[in-house]
Amino acid sequence: MSGVRDPGVQPERTRLAWRRTTLAAGVVGLLLVRQALTRDVGTAGYGGLAVALLTVVLLAGLAHRRLTGLGAARPAPLGPPAAGAVAACTLVLAAVGVMML
Repeated sequence: MSGVRDPGVQPERTRLAWRRTTLAAGVVGLLLVRQALTRDVGTAGYGGLAVALLTVVLLAGLAHRRLTGLGAARPAPLGPPAAGAVAACTLVLAAVGVMML
């Protein structure tokens, strides 16, 4: 058995999943901006919008970090801090979305 790793298509599937996640978060951010511009959301709404947009940027940074790590022969698994940050980003975007409704 050779010591060379055959990654198959798994890294490509992971890249596509991260891109879809980042795209979906970006769309949520844009929809929240649209909501804030078409309705009077008040100071709390704009604060929530700022938090949501910062969360989208954080999620994009986490995705970029993960995608660059997939190029290694043996990519390291996503660590607990990064996984927790991704989960927190999802919860923040959901909470701000509910608040803006």
